[in-house]
Amino acid sequence: MASSPVYVIGHVNPDTDSIAAAVGYAWLIREKDGIEAIAGRAGAINSQTAWVLKHLALETPVLINDASPRFSSVVRRLDSSTPDEPLRTAWALANRTGGVAPVLNDDGTPYGLITGRSLFNYLGKLVGSSLKNQDIAINKILELPCREAADTNVSKYAVNAKIRDVLNRILREEGDEVWVVDENGRYVGICRQKDLLNPPRLKIVLVDHNEPSQSVASLEEAELLEILDHHRLGNPSTHYPIKMTVDIVGSTSTLISERIEESGLSQLPAIAGIMLAGLLSDTLILTSPTTTTRDHEAAQRLARWAFTAGSPLEKESIRSYGEKILSSSAGLGNRSSEEIVSGDLKIYNAGNFDFAIAQVEVSDLNEVTKQLDPLNNALDNLRKTKNLDFAMLMVTDVVRGSSRILFANVPAVLDDLPYLPLPDSTRLAEGVV
Repeated sequence: MASSPVYVIGHVNPDTDSIAAAVGYAWLIREKDGIEAIAGRAGAINSQTAWVLKHLALETPVLINDASPRFSSVVRRLDSSTPDEPLRTAWALANRTGGVAPVLNDDGTPYGLITGRSLFNYLGKLVGSSLKNQDIAINKILELPCREAADTNVSKYAVNAKIRDVLNRILREEGDEVWVVDENGRYVGICRQKDLLNPPRLKIVLVDHNEPSQSVASLEEAELLEILDHHRLGNPSTHYPIKMTVDIVGSTSTLISERIEESGLSQLPAIAGIMLAGLLSDTLILTSPTTTTRDHEAAQRLARWAFTAGSPLEKESIRSYGEKILSSSAGLGNRSSEEIVSGDLKIYNAGNFDFAIAQVEVSDLNEVTKQLDPLNNALDNLRKTKNLDFAMLMVTDVVRGSSRILFANVPAVLDDLPYLPLPDSTRLAEGVV
């Protein structure tokens, strides 16, 4: 049996570095280790990332909202018969499949199951009625249509349903098998109770974050293999040792580019292009305070791979490519206030506070003034919805390298922040990006 794939996933509300890291590291795992690795995402991509993916002709990583095992991980697709086919056919199928034969309608929806239990129940009815005083002709019975002996009271579950949500209900049922169907109610396969007790866990590598609050839902139900990040260390907890790298660089794409270099591999131009985009986005074209010498070296290395002849970036420079990346997202645009405060959002727990920090990039901080009231309302609604102590929105001018900060329910402990208070209750944070 083929091993299950490994999903490389960034944080919720993914930014460009989060998506780039997932794409780049999945590529490295496939090329270096020969393992099926799939780039995933834990939320919708933003306009900047969408521009990069389209420009490089790359597919958007697969959406994984929840890591909880689904019926799709345990379903078995068995050959089937129809209600009008003879029992002999279904019984032959059952002998090959461990004692169960699906019976399907012409439209592919489940009709019933032929099992040892359903056959014995049917024979019991025959013995107790018309054949009470007659010999039972087995050959004749096996020529009867399947519909006569099929169990039609078998539960159905959607292929993408979470196993944990319905496990207790299934374990209380008499039958051992349940149907697994698609969104149209058509047959996908059969699942047995024993298959549900210990389903295979989703194999996950986390990139660009390490805190469960920022990760895909139900992470505790997955098999966490590795963490690769450049942010502060949060509170990840595992049941077993894992690989973990949290390093002091400006982007996760930098770390992955170093691993690719160490492996001796040469990157595809498009893969190098998206990783360079992640690096330039996170470091504001290598100008942010978090930028290190390693980031500069990684940018040069990725540029050599990405700017080759024939690639979508062959005429670019690091500066020109970076400016296009930042300009593709700068501005509040036509997005609603709710989209702005939740688009690039991270939730933290520190100093006995649960709080959120959101960020949006603009080319002019005066854009905030026009939408200040709706943004304040949306930020406070987000705080209440997520049951947080306070929330902050950083509106960052990516050209001048400064931010204005909006607060919802700001605690007194933040009054001493070294940022200039403005008359509209926002604060000007010079040099903060």
